Amino acid sequence: MAEIIYVNSTIGSDSANGSQQTPLKTITQALKIAKSGTKIQLADSEYNSDTGEEFPLNIPSGVSVIGNEGNKGAGIIIEGSGEYLSRTFARQNITIVLDDNTELRGVTVTSPASRGTAVWIESTAPTVANCTFTKSKREGVFASGNANPKIFDSIFVENDANGISIARDSTGEIRGNSCVRTGYGIAVSDRAAPKIINNKISENRNGIVISGSARPILRQNICERNTDDGLTMIRDSLPDMGNSNDPGGNILRNNGKFDLQNATSNKLIAIGNQIDPSKVKGNVELVDNQSPTPEPNPTPAPNPTPQPNPTPEPEPAPVPIPVPNPTPEPDPAPVPIPVPDPTPLPNPTKLRDISGHWAEIFIQELVKLDIVKGYPDLTFKPDVTMTRAQYAALLVKAFNPPAKREAIKFKDVKENFWANGVIQQAYEGGFLSGFPDRTFHPNQNIQRVQVIVSLVNGLKLLGGVENNLNYFNDRGNIPQYAKEEVATAVEKQLIVNYPNLQQLNPTRDATRAEVAVMVYQALVNDARVGAIDFPYIVSI
Repeated sequence: MAEIIYVNSTIGSDSANGSQQTPLKTITQALKIAKSGTKIQLADSEYNSDTGEEFPLNIPSGVSVIGNEGNKGAGIIIEGSGEYLSRTFARQNITIVLDDNTELRGVTVTSPASRGTAVWIESTAPTVANCTFTKSKREGVFASGNANPKIFDSIFVENDANGISIARDSTGEIRGNSCVRTGYGIAVSDRAAPKIINNKISENRNGIVISGSARPILRQNICERNTDDGLTMIRDSLPDMGNSNDPGGNILRNNGKFDLQNATSNKLIAIGNQIDPSKVKGNVELVDNQSPTPEPNPTPAPNPTPQPNPTPEPEPAPVPIPVPNPTPEPDPAPVPIPVPDPTPLPNPTKLRDISGHWAEIFIQELVKLDIVKGYPDLTFKPDVTMTRAQYAALLVKAFNPPAKREAIKFKDVKENFWANGVIQQAYEGGFLSGFPDRTFHPNQNIQRVQVIVSLVNGLKLLGGVENNLNYFNDRGNIPQYAKEEVATAVEKQLIVNYPNLQQLNPTRDATRAEVAVMVYQALVNDARVGAIDFPYIVSI
């Protein structure tokens, strides 16, 4: 018979023996004494740092954490975040990490830290069932590596980014879940190939988003009333949506833009589904298709305390900035290095104005790498623009480029100018160029498109195709000189478009946050840092 350890944060004590009569107080203590085959039974209560929990909670192999499956953990709330170093996605803020052959059943989990994920599954095969994942700053569940999870009959509601993310080479089965009011209901990326069966996905920004070269199997899912698309395919992805022996049975209906959008070059043959052909975009063949049945009267979302959709604030309209010459060689912009010789911060990772900012985790990682710094007042000013001189300093700090061409004397950069040395190194290294009249304009703000071109040229990246530009709603605003580089940057996943993925705003001045993220992505491409999952990195 399996050992059972009882935990009750209200009446328990960590000096007790963990019996039903004398329960422990914390899950943390229970995990210290649990061995394979142990069940940790939680009483209705809250489990957080105030009650003594230490996060992330690492559930060891063979251990089960059980709450109340009958009400999907409504009265058993685990809330908190701790730093976890993923082998495939760098540092993360996580509530629970599941090892192999573990079980998590009948609990509610929230990760309130910036970009927090409630449950992280890395190359393991756990079971998650009859739980509620709500109000995390990023996902409810994230599976990476070659994970093979079973995620059954759970509720994912009002998580800021995705309900469920399945990445890298993960497989597994996602069955019978409800994903409501979040960014993407289910996101499948890289080479992942999970089975996604009988889930209800509604009222999100997008229902299911499939990217990279992912090959998920989709059966009997309902995607409805999502703001944009029910199902979106990008890059080289190709889901299995049914065959002659096993019809798809998916229902895609009443979504805001398209019920099914195929933005890849692959042909999707969807057999035996219910999809409105008038709301399909891209190369799709519907076989044995039925018109969707009328949607029943909507029932309230499965969260007793709903809050407004976490829709980002609209992006400001582009502000045209005059350029001295209509065809200067492209240059970078946003992520200002504070001042010519900024005073070192006493604790550079405790910047006080990035908490909750969309780019927080990228900025934190660059600070830890000593690539960017804050100002002496412990601010970073993420939404302030960046000058060309500041950008040159950032480039040199991040890439330390060797000379590839001879130096040049710019008319408007004096020898005693604080950034003269970094401007010369960025120029000699091929990242930046001046204007035809041999000026550099060091105090001019750098545009987003100039940052993109700078990174592509400086790192000598290749491989983009011009069709990539069709992804952007404002592709007509991309300067002719920059089109090839922008297409390559899309291919290499360098571009961040927050809050609208398809709005490039090429000629808008870049912010410090935008520059930070694009420089970080360039470092990812160079295999110098781990990738960070983020829904606003353009990936098609």
